[in-house]
Amino acid sequence: MNDDLRELYQEVILDHNKRPLNYGPLPDSNHDANGRNPLCGDHITLHVRVEDGRIADVSFEGEGCAISRASASMMTEAVKGRTVSEADTIFQQFHDLVTGTRELTAEELDGMGKLAVFAGVHDYPARVKCASLAWHTLNAAIAGSDQPVTTE
Repeated sequence: MNDDLRELYQEVILDHNKRPLNYGPLPDSNHDANGRNPLCGDHITLHVRVEDGRIADVSFEGEGCAISRASASMMTEAVKGRTVSEADTIFQQFHDLVTGTRELTAEELDGMGKLAVFAGVHDYPARVKCASLAWHTLNAAIAGSDQPVTTE
């Protein structure tokens, strides 16, 4: 990761950690799930309202490290208003980005917006779990799973 991207990464992570978007309860949610990263102590409850196959609203509650909170905050912004299928595509791209499974195309990276700052996370395997916890919890919520998500 070049120095400019590293600096942007730090700014974005710190900003979303201090002032997370869509943080708090969502009384009219119709999909909820809990997630935990035992390694780091992150825990999240995700609330989603799906209407006609579209994520009408989403919020999260919980505590965690800066990467976990920032990822959850940015995820809520990225998927709100999207179809469930579009959200799944974003999840797959984000997962590939943070795990280093495959290199994303320039078009895919551009389409991810600020989520692209997580590109360097794959250099820190323990942090991949922090960054991806909210995303796995979102999948569980939409699937209607009553089992808590764990990164272990």
